[in-house]
Amino acid sequence: MEWLNGMQRAIDYLEEHLTEEPRWQDAAACAFCSVGYFQRLFALICGVTPAEYVRNRRLTLAGSALCGTGAKVIDVALRFGYESPESFTRAFTRFHGITPMAAKRPGAKLRSFSRLSVSTNLYGGTSMDYKIIGKDAFFVLEKAETHSTENDTNKTSIPDFWTRSHRNGTVKMLSCLSADPGRIFGICYAGEAGGEAFEYAIAAPCGEDAPTPTGFRKRRIPARTWAVFACKGAMPAAIQTLWQRIVTEFFDTSGYEPTCEMDIEVYTDGDMSSPTYESEIWVPVRQKN
Repeated sequence: MEWLNGMQRAIDYLEEHLTEEPRWQDAAACAFCSVGYFQRLFALICGVTPAEYVRNRRLTLAGSALCGTGAKVIDVALRFGYESPESFTRAFTRFHGITPMAAKRPGAKLRSFSRLSVSTNLYGGTSMDYKIIGKDAFFVLEKAETHSTENDTNKTSIPDFWTRSHRNGTVKMLSCLSADPGRIFGICYAGEAGGEAFEYAIAAPCGEDAPTPTGFRKRRIPARTWAVFACKGAMPAAIQTLWQRIVTEFFDTSGYEPTCEMDIEVYTDGDMSSPTYESEIWVPVRQKN
């Protein structure tokens, strides 16, 4: 429960600073993890990214500030972090469906996005296949890129990385060099605490003495205890659903918590659109105190 309480503290922090520029490193510190992991966990738990949450909450409060009042649009825009009335009007209209000026009229219909609260729910009737394993350090051969959580760009940059890697032969090369043929890793590294940049790698397991082709690197994954979750179903829906269940169910009720260092998605050869496609999620864990 402690790490879920940390996420609630992060939400409370964002609410207390809605009229200021978001300091993601401070919000992440409330949840005891790096900015990259905070962004990832927040989206899995809450269904929206932190940036989307802040934007929706600001526009909700901006609507209340304008509704039936004499407040000036420019004053409300500046109060909620918009540099110009024009940018505020565009965002406001997309969210509420009416302009800020129209919101000032009596009877104007506005949209509301309520404050989030992390709570514990009772789950049942479903199963989750997992195992806890201790694994010695191992090596991977990987192609890595730096991605950013700023403005949620990683939501498109990582899928683009995979698309490019399929087209340029990276995935095929890693498959050929893999010490475990037919399995490709997607590894998300946590990044530095307080930073918005993190590394994401497309990788394959390899031996310590395996050659490293130009443009690739070899990395040692340290010995850890891993929670390994089996996933079956079409991508990406199946693995996204499993991630949400891991975050909201497994860590909420088990005796383990994530170390927030990295995580690995394991993809196998096969038709990713098939309802029987098999994959895995590996999360390094430690026992709760």
